[in-house]
Amino acid sequence: MGAVVALDTLFNGGQIWKGRPAPPAVSPQPTGHAALDAALPTGGWPEAALTEILLAGQGVGELQLVWPALARLSAAGERIVLVAPPYVPYPQAWQNAGVDLRQLSIIQASERDALWAAEQCLRSGSCGAVLCWPHKADDRALRRLQVAAETGQTLAFAYRSISEAINPSPAALRIAIDAKPAQLRVLKCRGGLARSAPIAFAVGH
Repeated sequence: MGAVVALDTLFNGGQIWKGRPAPPAVSPQPTGHAALDAALPTGGWPEAALTEILLAGQGVGELQLVWPALARLSAAGERIVLVAPPYVPYPQAWQNAGVDLRQLSIIQASERDALWAAEQCLRSGSCGAVLCWPHKADDRALRRLQVAAETGQTLAFAYRSISEAINPSPAALRIAIDAKPAQLRVLKCRGGLARSAPIAFAVGH
């Protein structure tokens, strides 16, 4: 599995570097879930933008939701960075999902430093996707992540509590995952109206 590393190590080792010019606009990133793609105006994850995934708890399919896109990015040689995940990722599960573990890096950081680390990785432009789990993030912090994703032309995913759904967010896309019944709800999407009907989501499929 990708090593647990410090942000400075990634920069100094040349795996993430600063100042790369933003590449031209890229094509949409399908989520890998046909029903969800059909419900989103872009036909997939919003490019160069922040997506919030709101959860009632861990283990409701939050990783299965993004694995298809991460597998495709890692196969193309793009680095996937996990910033302060709440648990140690299980390598076999990620590998079974098609993610190239050689392209997977984990940054361990305190709550205070995690948002900064995620922002720097996004802004660097040298990652395919950055995942973070902020416990406390106000509108200003989320907006910084959104701007960093735009600057670095990178997919950004922030996992947060479902209780945050009542608060406004600058994220381009907000999706809630319900456990019972297992379904997705699109709460907000840039470029169109959020779909009102829930989307069936079978964890493990």
